[in-house]
Amino acid sequence: MIRLLALALLTTAATAQTFEEIVPPDAEVQVLANGFGWAEGPVWRVLEGDLLFSDVPGNTIWRWTDEHGLEVYLRPAGRALGTDTPGETGSNGLILDHNRRLLIAEHGSRSVTRLDAETWVRQPLATHYDGRRLNSPNDLALHRSGVLFFTDPPYGLAGGDDSPQKEQPHNGVYRLDPDGTVTLLIDDLTRPNGVILSPDEQTLYVANSDPERAIWRAYPVLEGGALGEGRLLFDATSMVDPETPGLPDGMAMGADGTLFATGPGGVLVLTPGGEHLGTIPTPMQTANVTFGDDGHVLYLTSHDRLQRIRIAARGVGF
Repeated sequence: MIRLLALALLTTAATAQTFEEIVPPDAEVQVLANGFGWAEGPVWRVLEGDLLFSDVPGNTIWRWTDEHGLEVYLRPAGRALGTDTPGETGSNGLILDHNRRLLIAEHGSRSVTRLDAETWVRQPLATHYDGRRLNSPNDLALHRSGVLFFTDPPYGLAGGDDSPQKEQPHNGVYRLDPDGTVTLLIDDLTRPNGVILSPDEQTLYVANSDPERAIWRAYPVLEGGALGEGRLLFDATSMVDPETPGLPDGMAMGADGTLFATGPGGVLVLTPGGEHLGTIPTPMQTANVTFGDDGHVLYLTSHDRLQRIRIAARGVGF
């Protein structure tokens, strides 16, 4: 367990809440399981009372409950076992659709899919844009209208941007409409990664996991799922350091709009205006977070382990 140290509490008197009010000083990060290749994409299922998350290179979606601990939920999670295509084989980001079906950003199949929990059949929802295969869908955010936003960096391709398998000339942020149409929304981010909507769904936040431009941007969501001109939310480029591992990646949303964003040193707590209140420190790179349990527990997928911490803030949707 890692006790939050006072020196990590970067508070500001001008904010409505201080970091200590959101994350009490005696809060502890608890390790639940470890031994994963790269843990990612956690999603809490309220009715089942469980957490699903990806081990990307392990090609497995795991299930965690307090009662049973760790169990395999889906394997293979992204590409058939035994295939020898270069690149990562597994799933990454996971969310639930409005019918509580699992939506999967698959590195291995280079697609966004939907899982039928009764037949265990995955239906491809997005595989191409402009006649070319996607890179490796990474993270997902679903709007109440049914519009699905997703990011498509090259991380799942062996060699990244230099991979001979890369067909897209950009690393994009896309919109998938209910009728199956895929639209490119953003093409000027070098490493679009985590993506999440504000509680009122009027703002889309996108993380850019480039150490040379480690930033989060905020885009107004317009009619029909178009995006307005984005603004810089927070720039963590100066914070990137081997001593504080991590880059802008997955995010969780507080009910009041507070953003819990994985980045250099752990999980950064940001206001909707982009003020950095403080950081929940983790000694290893944390890739993603989500709220679970009663809405006051933050689950962290941190490199080779699954962790959680109880905080005062409540997640959106609880």
